[in-house]
Amino acid sequence: MGENEASLPNTSLQGKKMAYQKVNADQRAPGHSLYLDGDDLQATALDLEWDMEKELEEPGFDQFQLDGAENQNLENSETADLNLDSLQPATSPKGRFQRLQEESDYAPRYARSTPKSNHCNFCWLLKIFCTATILFIFGTLIGYYAHENCPSNATSSGTLDLQLYQEILKTIQAEDIKKSFRNLVQPYTSEDDTEISKKIETQWTALGLEDVQLVNYSVLLSLPGPAPSSVTLRSSGQCFHPNGQPCSEEARTRSSRDLFYSYAAYSAKGTLEAEVIDVSYGNADDLKRIKNVKNITNQIALLKLGKLPLLYKLSLLENAGFGGVLLYIDPCDLPKTANLSSDSFMVSLNPGGDPSTPGYPSINGSFRHNRTNLTSLLVQPISASLVAKLISSPKDRTRRGACSPLQLPNNEEVIVNMQVQMVTKFKTVTNVIGYLKGLTYPDRYIIVGSHHHIAYSYSGQEWASSTAIITAFIRSLMLRVKRGWRPDRSIVFCSWGGTAYGNIGSYEWGEDFKNVLQKNAVAYVSLHSPIRGNSSLYSVASPSLHQLVAEKNKLNCSRRAQCPETNVSSVQLQGDADYFINHLGVPTVQFAYEDIKALQGPSFLSEALFPKHATKIEEMDPFFNLHETITKLSGEVILQIANEPVLPFNALDIAIEVQNSLKGDQANTQQLLAPAARLRESAELFQSDEMRPANDPKERVPLRVRMLNDILQDMEKSFLVQQVPPGLYRNILYHLDEKTSQFSILLHAWEHCQSLASNETLQEALSEVLHSINSAQVYFKAGLDVFESVLVGKN
Repeated sequence: MGENEASLPNTSLQGKKMAYQKVNADQRAPGHSLYLDGDDLQATALDLEWDMEKELEEPGFDQFQLDGAENQNLENSETADLNLDSLQPATSPKGRFQRLQEESDYAPRYARSTPKSNHCNFCWLLKIFCTATILFIFGTLIGYYAHENCPSNATSSGTLDLQLYQEILKTIQAEDIKKSFRNLVQPYTSEDDTEISKKIETQWTALGLEDVQLVNYSVLLSLPGPAPSSVTLRSSGQCFHPNGQPCSEEARTRSSRDLFYSYAAYSAKGTLEAEVIDVSYGNADDLKRIKNVKNITNQIALLKLGKLPLLYKLSLLENAGFGGVLLYIDPCDLPKTANLSSDSFMVSLNPGGDPSTPGYPSINGSFRHNRTNLTSLLVQPISASLVAKLISSPKDRTRRGACSPLQLPNNEEVIVNMQVQMVTKFKTVTNVIGYLKGLTYPDRYIIVGSHHHIAYSYSGQEWASSTAIITAFIRSLMLRVKRGWRPDRSIVFCSWGGTAYGNIGSYEWGEDFKNVLQKNAVAYVSLHSPIRGNSSLYSVASPSLHQLVAEKNKLNCSRRAQCPETNVSSVQLQGDADYFINHLGVPTVQFAYEDIKALQGPSFLSEALFPKHATKIEEMDPFFNLHETITKLSGEVILQIANEPVLPFNALDIAIEVQNSLKGDQANTQQLLAPAARLRESAELFQSDEMRPANDPKERVPLRVRMLNDILQDMEKSFLVQQVPPGLYRNILYHLDEKTSQFSILLHAWEHCQSLASNETLQEALSEVLHSINSAQVYFKAGLDVFESVLVGKN
């Protein structure tokens, strides 16, 4: 059927074409399926045959034309050809022809002939009955054999229901996680993470994960020196190692490498003899108080870890003029079950990534900066027992059942000689990356991150919990994939290397694939240190994910007899989520178990990394039930984000979080209240006009859903500010801790404004917050305008 056939003068053939054209003329009504189902197909076939027979019997059919057909060229193949591909269901089975009969000017233009005899009518009825019977039998046979040949679990790109989620997650068992954990916590002989990385790669590949890769980066690591660091009292000449033991060959031998690995990575190295000045937690008020009574230039600060990020406090001490820092954890800040007073620890002063390639990946040919130290301060972590010896504190500091914090007396002068030794070397850090390609949106990535240890670093056993959990989820997921199912969006599983030295592996990979991730990363699910205690579930999430995480917490509580109330907060996290939050603005979620005492105590104590014997995972979770819970909670969030047609992100929660961050007595924030109100108004409009209709399958249009998801996944990027003090998040939606609700950069600016006469820093911070709020409001409004323009274009 082509142009040659269209030019034939045979009137009978033209009539046949016109009959087919009649059925096609009526376009489908809104809300009807694009495809014909079985009943519609039968009805259409019957109507087509019935109308053809009737029209071919009519006299004067050669002169029959539709409205406006006088000016239509019947030789045009687009209108005259029989095009079966263009057949679409109509509201009326008779199509446009029946609607033409109802028009007022229809009767004068056509005259129907007298119907045939009753005998003919009986023949046509018999013919209809036979045709319907044959089509019914034929359709039944097709349906039966199609069902037999299709797999029982056909690949689906639609929304997974709750039952399918549970089918995937029910295969996660605590005993399997326990076996995997014990298989991981064993001695490794390699000097880098090559051995453990290959082991994880082998496990993931055996489970069926696609395209598992080892991604290597040559990075600059700060390692312990040839001898342990030491602190010597000038008054007595006593020399101590960081753990409080006297300097001796016997102590070095007994402590093995733990003694060497009590250090601050990327600290300055050398020797300093000076007075020790107790600065408590080292905030701006502490420093202001001390400056009024003492000369602090080139002195040694005795600093407690906690309450504020370590890098932030060190920047304050460095700016104040200190030359060295003795860093410790006050036992009063730790849970009673944690007896770490004699344990030394490690910290990293690296804000993230390879220090020799700041802001770009450490690949072959990259220019390398000479940055052996990231601060001018000599920083040495020491145990609480050594602090007690330095300040002559009694061993029992419990008074009336209350713990007495360590404190250097004001009238006591302590002068020490601190010696800090370390070396920097280029080493290979390895990431293990495995992909599960999505079915519908393979270019959209949900990134799931755990981490593995580097030999001779403090990582405890937490890394093994992290790796065992991600492996358990991969196992359950791949069991379902092997049966024919596949998620809509791609899931990328990552085991990061170099986490202890400043999240180096995740930063380098993120910088390497930055252009791809900025556009395609949908969410990051962190499994960093999932078991830190056993008394309380601790959930941290981006504001856009608060609602989803709260639902999972509530569901988890309903399954357990006792479940303390858990809140979802947006606070700064330790671990490899850092790059995705602060440089990509990717919505992030993390579940972990904590001790209630640890949650009530000072924050940022987790910046200290203790030796592996300090944190015994199997004592906290002997049956690995907590591991199973974390795996299932995280897994359900991953599945929902990976499979929901509309991303389960909440725009309004971001606006509410902004307004809550501006509450307080600070008069300077008044200028931000009006922009925050406009942001909430735009978010409410966006949520009601776009998100709610898109969540209704009857109103869901694929193009609009894709546009909507693109907006949802980029909502938090508006809140990435350019410059922040060291240790604070660039993503201002995250607070310092649960005890503070204000924007962290404003808290810093207020402290700076109080200590200095100028308020320039405060005005700059207010401007940063204002621009972020305004940018988000414009972003939502632009999204609404785009949807409106699409609707207008279609109409």
